[in-house]
Amino acid sequence: MAPPLLQLRDIHLTFGGTPLLTGAELSVSPGERVCLVGRNGSGKSTLLKIAAGMVEADRGERFLQPDATVRYLPQEPDFSGYETTLQYVEAGLGPADEPYRAQYLLSELGLAGDEDPKVLSGGEARRAALARVLAPEPDILMLDEPTNHLDLPVIEWLEGELASRKSALVLISHDRRFLQNLSRVTVWLDRGKTNRLDAGFGAFEAWRDKLLEEEERDQQKLARKIAMEEHWLRYGVTARRKRNVRRLGDLHALRQQQRDYRGVQGNVTLEASEAQNSGKMVVEAKSISKRFGDVTVVDDFSVRILRGDCVGIIGPNGAGKTTLLRMLTGQIEPDSGSVRLGANLEIATLDQKRESLQPEATLQHVLTGGVGDKVIVGGRERHVVGYMKDFLFSPEQARTAVTALSGGERGRLMLAKALATPSNVLVLDEPTNDLDLETLDLLEEMVADYEGTVILVSHDRDFLDRVSTFVIAAEGKGRWQAYAGGYSDMVAQRGHGVGARHLREKEKADKPKKAEPKPQAEKKKGKLSFKDKHALETLPKRMEALQQDVDTLSKTLADPNLFSKQPDRFAEASRKLEKAQADLEHAEEEWLRLEMLREEMEG
Repeated sequence: MAPPLLQLRDIHLTFGGTPLLTGAELSVSPGERVCLVGRNGSGKSTLLKIAAGMVEADRGERFLQPDATVRYLPQEPDFSGYETTLQYVEAGLGPADEPYRAQYLLSELGLAGDEDPKVLSGGEARRAALARVLAPEPDILMLDEPTNHLDLPVIEWLEGELASRKSALVLISHDRRFLQNLSRVTVWLDRGKTNRLDAGFGAFEAWRDKLLEEEERDQQKLARKIAMEEHWLRYGVTARRKRNVRRLGDLHALRQQQRDYRGVQGNVTLEASEAQNSGKMVVEAKSISKRFGDVTVVDDFSVRILRGDCVGIIGPNGAGKTTLLRMLTGQIEPDSGSVRLGANLEIATLDQKRESLQPEATLQHVLTGGVGDKVIVGGRERHVVGYMKDFLFSPEQARTAVTALSGGERGRLMLAKALATPSNVLVLDEPTNDLDLETLDLLEEMVADYEGTVILVSHDRDFLDRVSTFVIAAEGKGRWQAYAGGYSDMVAQRGHGVGARHLREKEKADKPKKAEPKPQAEKKKGKLSFKDKHALETLPKRMEALQQDVDTLSKTLADPNLFSKQPDRFAEASRKLEKAQADLEHAEEEWLRLEMLREEMEG
């Protein structure tokens, strides 16, 4: 096994008197794909910054292999000092990196390179930051929420790009499908410590639940042991004094262990306030269309939404998802066609940009509307502080201004506000933004149990698969199509996801075709040159020898004491291993090229 490129050991860090990391560890080997998961506020981003060398721990050890290159994607990139996005991306290239990759990756991500960084949208800023870290092809890529503000086409493109790379990956994301598709190792950061699972995110939740069950059993055993010792203390102190003193000390140690135990952070409690049932027919749209200038956003679309449906609207940014949503809920009129809303509709809305949250308003004001200290949830009157606790807010935060909240806290506050509004139709525009995995679980359960109708816009494929009864997908040029089931069902029915390339290809297919050039005459079949034929015959033996060198050097470097006892030998072995791996890669590529050439010539 190859030695780790990066290793963190016994990392401790305290912020404002509260321990954040208390012995966290992280190891990343060449080509390893690690996902770092944990609750919001557990310290994932901080641990990643320590790994990237941007934050110094109070205590612990960080080791990075000599000459190993690291690139880190922050949640909030800093564009200061750059006049264009191309200039920003090029600044991240090293001396040995290919200059063309900056413009190439910007183009792949839908940017021209001449954009002013000061006026970029959230999605554009995220794409420019991705281009900057992807262009150099480093040994380790550290990505903090890479899918934030991205639409599905870019998420799917990014998945393919990362899957094809040889770089080691460390990912923080709340996108389950993204983590499942890319990770091979899961590191769970929980109450300041890390637990490692040598399997991808798909196996994480069952493993986590098993660990928590074992922990709960241990705490029950501890409580029983303390109870037994306390009984002895009250009624059984009759033996020798020395033994009694020791046993009393053991009891104090057990009590301290119980006091020091940090229980699992509570779960969000989600319960929607439901109004009386709507009519069976909720929305009926017939041949609706909408244009903005020369751009057709919706073209001749019809759909019927019934009570109990959960409808997902999906497509690239700019396709018109929010416009379609607003037409279906009667907020804007179509240019042509008609939208008929059912009877007794009570609509509660969670908007994408959290625009309904006034920055200076307090949490209590947002939830009560500024009237009193009570909210009505599920037909029951509740004190606002108790309701806030259901969403993991402390009582002290009742007077906190919205502007002081994190992205995840704002997301929870918007959910609390929407769910406290009596409704039989929930309209959720990007409800999963900034929510941690545990809160996503509960949101899914709440949507599944909701007796009314749900219409949502989301880029979260896993969330769509779990809750949707049917999805409405953008097909390009204002065309929309309904598919039964979730996102995966849609992919199975039409053969591809919501890729921008697919939409561009369909739009190109609609344009008049140009006269095709005459095909060139086929090249005559020939034979390999003597040099190529000799190389094809000798390369397998060379590859086998190089592989043996790589294995031998890897075993040498696997010795944990080599670096401390023989640093020169360690450095020499590292250089030889790097050269052997490069030579092996080159030999494999050359053999593959010659083998394909031979097959082509032989027909």
